[in-house]
Amino acid sequence: MIPRQPGRPDVLTFGETMVALRGSGPLKLGGTMQVSIAGAESNVAIGLARLGHDVRWAGAVGEDEAGELVLRTLRAEGIGVSGAATDPGAPTGLLLFEPRLPEVTRVHYYRAGSAGSRLTAGVVERAFAAAPPRVLHLTGITPALSPTAHSAARHALQLAKDHGSLVCLDVNFRARLWTAEQAAGILREWIPYVDVLIASDDELPLCLPEGAVGAGSPGEAGPPDEAGSPGGSHGIDEAQGAEEAEGVEGAHGAEGAQGAERTPQGAAHGAAATLASQAELLLDLGVGEVVVKLGADGATAFTHGGSLHRPAKAVRAVDAVGAGDAFVAGYLSALLDDEEPAGCLERAVTTGAFAVASHGDWEGAPTRSELGMLGAPPGTVVR
Repeated sequence: MIPRQPGRPDVLTFGETMVALRGSGPLKLGGTMQVSIAGAESNVAIGLARLGHDVRWAGAVGEDEAGELVLRTLRAEGIGVSGAATDPGAPTGLLLFEPRLPEVTRVHYYRAGSAGSRLTAGVVERAFAAAPPRVLHLTGITPALSPTAHSAARHALQLAKDHGSLVCLDVNFRARLWTAEQAAGILREWIPYVDVLIASDDELPLCLPEGAVGAGSPGEAGPPDEAGSPGGSHGIDEAQGAEEAEGVEGAHGAEGAQGAERTPQGAAHGAAATLASQAELLLDLGVGEVVVKLGADGATAFTHGGSLHRPAKAVRAVDAVGAGDAFVAGYLSALLDDEEPAGCLERAVTTGAFAVASHGDWEGAPTRSELGMLGAPPGTVVR
């Protein structure tokens, strides 16, 4: 149970949010583009706000029109942005989505030297001073943006401990942002502060103590990014305009079978046993819940009371970008509502399914009243 205290927001999250441009075909052919925003942390914030939670976002944007769009969009979604900083010396980051095949989208990043990469501990300090949150949500993206962003994230963990805030960490490893060894070095230091750890099965080894079986050795292709595809490229150190192919089948909700709890389909018994032993080790280190995202196989939660699995929801996948973030928003929402792990997983795979059934990073995130729509028969008209 997460204590409720007057004046404390439900969730604080922080990181880089960029302006996103989405085309309808090859960029070299021109054409129109849709303008929006995107960022793992702000995607989670929007998902939580639509489910009725009091959410604050902290970060840095440029003193430009793109930065105004980021802040305006978050305000419009009901998210508090008073803790955000405006950096007159750096631009707001940019990314371009280029659909190339029905199941492949290329993403081009323009974020080197962006305002979001220059996030400092002062931003986090002000956010906590205004109102310490019930939950601090972090991702493994922010500490890799820059030394100052790393310091800000580390400071946030200490502030959360000082103020009794529950800490949720979504690993979100980015292979082009830093190496597995660099990520593991920091994530291992963070584990004692973490109450809820969310990771893909490939990312979990990065959190294990050095010397543990599989520690610091994610799969060759790297773990899923927001689109559920290998090797996300969110690194500020990459060349401007570097591209990434992203698959449409999402991390949660993409053509998953509905039904009761079951062992993840396609997972070998040995792999499942290894996953369980890794989660048990993290629980022994003080993590309260270890939630493993298994793509189209759904997700499994490990607690001191045992493990629980939920399959993905069966939906027609149209765009898996943001699926993992939607999953996190659903899980945290149910946790804030004092749901047991079964209820948290159920809401998480539901919100994840909404994400892959809709275009955009966060646009398809459901409201609380829409959660029950997913199981409606085809052709249903909601009046």
